[in-house]
Amino acid sequence: MEAFCGSRFWDPNISIHTDNPDLTPCFQNTILAWIPSIYLWTALPFYLLYLKHYKRGYIILSMLSRFKTVLGVLLWGVSWADLFYSFHEVLQSRTVPPVYFVTPLVVGITVLLATLLIQYERLRGVQSSGVLIIFWFLSVLCAVGPFRSKIMTTTAQGHVNDRFRFTTFYIYFALIIIELILSCFKEKPPFFSPVNTDPNPCPEFTSGFLSRLTFWWFTSMAILGYKRPLEDKDLWSLNEDDTSKIIVQQLSKEWDREKAEWKQKEDVTYMKKSNHMLNHVGNGPEEAEVLIRDKKHSRKPSFLKALLRTFGPYFLIGSFFKLIQDLLSFVNPQLLSVLINFIKNKDAPAWWGFLIAALMFTCAVLQTLILHQHFQYCFVTGMRLRTGIIGMIYRKSLVITNSAKRLSTVGEIVNLMSVDAQRFMDLVTFLNMLWSAPLQIFLALYFLWQTLGPSVLAGVAVMVLLIPCNAAIAMKTRAFQVEQMRHKDSRIKLMNEILSGIKVLKLYAWEPSFSAKVLEIRKNELRVLKKSAYLNSLSTFAWVSAPFLVALTTFAVYVSVDEKNVLDAEKAFVSLSLFNILRFPLSMLPQVISNLAQTSVSLKRIQQFLNHDELDPDCVETKAIAPGYAITVTNGMFSWGKELKPSLKDINLLVPSGSLVAVVGHVGCGKSSLVSALLGEMEKLEGEVAVKGSVAYVPQQAWIQNATLKDNILFGHAPNEQKYQNVLEACALKTDLEVLPGGDQTEIGEKGINLSGGQRQRVSLARAVFSNSDVYLLDDPLSAVDSHVAKHIFDQVIGPDGVLKGKTRILVTHGISFLPQVDHIVVLVDGKVSEMGSYQDLLKQNKAFSEFLRNYALDEDIEEDEPTMEEEEVLLAEDTVSIHTDLADNEPVSNEVRKQFLRQLSVISSEGGECPNKMSTRRRVCEKKPAEPPLPRKNHNEKLTQAESSETGTVKLTVFWQYVKAVSPIISLVICFLYCCQNAAAIGANVWLSDWTNEPVINGTQHNTTMRIGVYAALGLLQGTLVLISSFTLAMGGINAARTLHAGLLENKFHTPQSFYDTTPTGRIINRFSKDIYVIDEVIPPTILMFLGTFFTSLSTMIVIIASTPLFAVVIVPLAILYFFVQRFYVATSRQLKRLESVSRSPIYSHFSETITGASVIRAYRREKSFVDISDLKVDENQKSYYPGIVSNRWLGIRVEFVGNCVVLFAALFAVIGKNSLNAGLVGLSVSYALQVTMSLNWMVRMTSDLETNIVAVERIKEYSETETEAPWIIEDRRPPEDWPSKGELEFVNYSVRYRKGLDLVLQDLNLQVHGGEKIGIVGRTGAGKSSMTLCLFRILEAVKGEIKIDGVKIADIGLHDLRSKLTIIPQDPVLFSGTLRMNLDPFNKYSDEEIWKALELSHLKRFVSSQPSMLDYECSEGGENLSVGQRQLVCLARALLRKTRVLVLDEATAAIDLETDDLIQMTIRTQFEDCTVLTIAHRLNTIMDYTRVLVLDKGTIAEFDTPASLIASKGIFYSMAKDAGLA
Repeated sequence: MEAFCGSRFWDPNISIHTDNPDLTPCFQNTILAWIPSIYLWTALPFYLLYLKHYKRGYIILSMLSRFKTVLGVLLWGVSWADLFYSFHEVLQSRTVPPVYFVTPLVVGITVLLATLLIQYERLRGVQSSGVLIIFWFLSVLCAVGPFRSKIMTTTAQGHVNDRFRFTTFYIYFALIIIELILSCFKEKPPFFSPVNTDPNPCPEFTSGFLSRLTFWWFTSMAILGYKRPLEDKDLWSLNEDDTSKIIVQQLSKEWDREKAEWKQKEDVTYMKKSNHMLNHVGNGPEEAEVLIRDKKHSRKPSFLKALLRTFGPYFLIGSFFKLIQDLLSFVNPQLLSVLINFIKNKDAPAWWGFLIAALMFTCAVLQTLILHQHFQYCFVTGMRLRTGIIGMIYRKSLVITNSAKRLSTVGEIVNLMSVDAQRFMDLVTFLNMLWSAPLQIFLALYFLWQTLGPSVLAGVAVMVLLIPCNAAIAMKTRAFQVEQMRHKDSRIKLMNEILSGIKVLKLYAWEPSFSAKVLEIRKNELRVLKKSAYLNSLSTFAWVSAPFLVALTTFAVYVSVDEKNVLDAEKAFVSLSLFNILRFPLSMLPQVISNLAQTSVSLKRIQQFLNHDELDPDCVETKAIAPGYAITVTNGMFSWGKELKPSLKDINLLVPSGSLVAVVGHVGCGKSSLVSALLGEMEKLEGEVAVKGSVAYVPQQAWIQNATLKDNILFGHAPNEQKYQNVLEACALKTDLEVLPGGDQTEIGEKGINLSGGQRQRVSLARAVFSNSDVYLLDDPLSAVDSHVAKHIFDQVIGPDGVLKGKTRILVTHGISFLPQVDHIVVLVDGKVSEMGSYQDLLKQNKAFSEFLRNYALDEDIEEDEPTMEEEEVLLAEDTVSIHTDLADNEPVSNEVRKQFLRQLSVISSEGGECPNKMSTRRRVCEKKPAEPPLPRKNHNEKLTQAESSETGTVKLTVFWQYVKAVSPIISLVICFLYCCQNAAAIGANVWLSDWTNEPVINGTQHNTTMRIGVYAALGLLQGTLVLISSFTLAMGGINAARTLHAGLLENKFHTPQSFYDTTPTGRIINRFSKDIYVIDEVIPPTILMFLGTFFTSLSTMIVIIASTPLFAVVIVPLAILYFFVQRFYVATSRQLKRLESVSRSPIYSHFSETITGASVIRAYRREKSFVDISDLKVDENQKSYYPGIVSNRWLGIRVEFVGNCVVLFAALFAVIGKNSLNAGLVGLSVSYALQVTMSLNWMVRMTSDLETNIVAVERIKEYSETETEAPWIIEDRRPPEDWPSKGELEFVNYSVRYRKGLDLVLQDLNLQVHGGEKIGIVGRTGAGKSSMTLCLFRILEAVKGEIKIDGVKIADIGLHDLRSKLTIIPQDPVLFSGTLRMNLDPFNKYSDEEIWKALELSHLKRFVSSQPSMLDYECSEGGENLSVGQRQLVCLARALLRKTRVLVLDEATAAIDLETDDLIQMTIRTQFEDCTVLTIAHRLNTIMDYTRVLVLDKGTIAEFDTPASLIASKGIFYSMAKDAGLA
């Protein structure tokens, strides 16, 4: 080297052992000058490869680019000036060392290369180049040394040695600094790049290198989120590469490739096998079959391979970052040991210390930047995985065969999407731990061995022993979780029933018994919670004490093994920081492995789903067809699955174009199957099917999307107003639009929940008519609508003169009246066509068809003679509870519940008239006149359900205070005190350790080691015990709070007046009981535990550092301010992003389940493509809020860790400054504490955010625990006498009432008197206030003015339960609860078995009940589904017979219960309640013609009140109603 340089290469005396270090000129000219060049040339090939694939158009030559290029050329010139100067010197015959030729040459070529790169990048459209920024940075860094050294030598010598090189170097130095600064700015966006029409593009794409490195580009959103709560429109659009379109395309390409490869292999094996089969004779084939089957099952196409090919490369970049970060994490412990040695060595020059501090800081910052890049890659991979998997499953679900669909329910397939895709996402984040954890463990052990020798093994043994303990605890916890889920499910199910039947509970005064049932379940639930709390505090104890136990055993063994083993500061603290590194991989590894196991199960499930059979798109020929025909089937044989027996055999069918063909036959003879076969939905076993042109399909069960009514009809076609109006007219939808709250813009709930069956069917038909297809397949569209509407539709739409004349129509029907008007009739019997022909032909043949006619004709005649005719169902404005109000809190838990609520959508009629039965929205209208003109529309804003407020902004302190109150303030203080103690103990142990390490060494040994070990152990164990106690106390406090909050909520909900339930969707209340209670039970306590833990850890770090280097206090304030700002910005933004993400998640799944149920319709209309697009859009919408969520965590991490790194820097710096007054032990203590603080600072912010997000649950539960309540159940000093009411006299005095504040009066100034034992019938048109009268008697509605007296007692003065338990009602819709029959009759166990059997006998149920094996303990399912409607009605009668009070209210069922049950009930009432006062709200007048008096209500006032005979004679309203019913 000396020959090369002409001077010494390295001189420690100049460079190290001096207070004013310098580098030798040789070192400066070689190593320092070459570092940047080596870097650039190494990076070049990879970078060029990257640029080749990076096409974004080119960037126009800007001033910035020109400047950079000019400076680059200048630099090249300057470097080569040196080179030519050297030649010049040679010519002057001076000897010049070779280095002066080599270095300028190398540097010159390198800067020239950099300049060319600037231009090449510009042409490639790179806006900011990381490679060059790093290059210029390195150049500046390496030039700083020579810069300083040149100044120093010049000042020392007083004159300049080599003037030319001196000058060129300064010019060079100035130029590279300017280059560095310029390269930090980014160029304008590329020209000719694909036009970005994006309204709100993600700034990441165009941001500079430094901005990406530190995630600075996210700051704008953080600030926005801090100023005001974020909304959808503030979110950036996804990057191109993250959209469903791109990802799913790549993934399905790989998957198809995988399937193709598999198929090839498969075919080969099959060939081999079949050859081998031919060689066998006799018993060969069976054997071979089995072999083939095994082979087939051995390997399915692997979805994993497809995933790896698609996402692997991107993920590996992240893994590479992880590797660097792992290696860097071991640098700081080494630097710590150097620092401690420096402190010990009193004559070391001070700059060493500063250098060490600077290196520690640099290393930490690098680690932070690289770690977060790694996480970014991992999370983005996870996000793409989820997008890809959801997209694949969605696309598959549209082409899957029906038999495959039967294997898994809709719920299971949705689970594949939600749960299993989520598992992949969670796994990917930590997947790298599989190789990184063993690597970290290996390195840590290696360094530990170097420090402490074999004693390390003792510590490791403890760590390894803790793993199975943790695993065991985890297993047990999981078991508890399962048990608790079971309790929770049963509690929610019960709550759901209670809420849907709350009105009945109130009428019967049964609340207490149901309340007790819920609390019983809750008690068990909390018991399980308590058990798992014990376990959790154990695992917390293990986690917190692990590092300590490990250190203790290691040090104890180390000191005891050999006298000469001295524990000094370096050994103790370096090994402590290494043990801390070890802790993370050891705890993560088992978790990752168990995650991996779960994910592999998910993978299998997804793979199995993706491997299901698909429908054969070519089984129905659409092109070639016999001329003149629209549909031909020859020798068709079809089944619903390859393995099932055929449901249609020998089908031969020729349908001429433009004809109307009816398909008739008995139930289950294959009519719908025939339609499905024509659509290609069934497996075609043999034969040919051809259908010409486009198809429109109306299924038997109408499929309605969750969209506006208009969208449902247009179904993706371009709107055409004229045609649209005609279609509405023809399908009889005009009148319905008038009663729907928003006309055709009414949002229809999932499965068409707020339309009646008939309306749904007509919308489905309208969709078909609007689509204007060639062939119409109508699967019994007329059965769901009433007979006169059916006639209208047949005439206007389907029939020979309808809108569809001239199209080919296949109509499956049960209605005989239409058959004479069709062209052909196909009669199916048991899956075969038994006869075909026109109506006349078939009648003559006198075969199956005429028999069918005879069977059905009888039914139809009966139908015509019914006394009341079913008018078209009228759904009044407020009946349709808008369902979209509750999307805000629609987590998976409540989704199910919401569906339940929709099923029982309660209906309140708009004039506040009667409350029609909940289950069926149909009403019988007693008159045959046309329905009354619809009410004038109320303005749309008068929604029945108010939209739920979603909390935004910061959480108020009062909410925290409410939670503290629920926990109990004393316990809260105790918890904080315990945390202080445990941290004090921890600090104590470490201070003791640092003191121990400073103990003087005498003759190579330390004294009183046993005492030292003992105290250390005692302090550590004390800390552990305190941890155990505090975490346990915290858990108990949490459970306490959960108990009180739930009890308060439940108590309030049972006392809430009925009007609250009428205006609040059940889903929303259930949500409080499921989701919010879950948060309070299981999410808030652990979050608080983590928060307190991290908070006190950070606090104790600060205390320790300040105690050892008091100067540190100065820095704390600015750091704390910085930290606080970052934390506020982050919390505000991330909380809102989480909300947006959860709101946008459920539409993906609901749209998916909707698609699965309507797959056949979507396929028939060939709309698959647009549905896939909708799904992709929904997924992208969701990822749009998820992506900033990930980035916000990275943004936070980098900023918070920077604060942590500053803590490290200053701790080290002040230790160096105060080196003379400090001992090594203290420095080791404070710096090793500082090295850990980053983690806890980071987690503290996350926990604050989680806590603020989740504490809202307390607020939401409080809100519902404090709603207004109804009157007290029992007023002690006003209890009526036991036998009240003994006579049963009723009196209404000036009585007026309304449903809710702000609505009109329903009853006005009623005055009437009913004597004991009278039978009163109450009649009136819909909305006249009939049902309201009963509600008033039971004080479900409270009077506005006036009063009701029963036997002279004012009912407003007594407790509600006293009143309600003394009256009997047989409600309109029979509500049963799941439980035994006995519980349904007598929930309080007041009556003996004999009495119950007596009641059952009188209510004609005895035969049914005694035929059941479990008799009175017969289990009724939810809502009494396993009893017929009639039986349910009789159970209500039995309840009434058991109670047998003097006043009976009978609210007649409007739904068509069979007349038989009706007569039974009437008969029983006439005999059993002879001496009682009976009020009957009648819909069928024939039941009340023999009553004492009839009350006719009209618009809330009494119109007529007299005996039936005299009312008919007076020819008033009653007469006209009786005439309509054919009774007068």
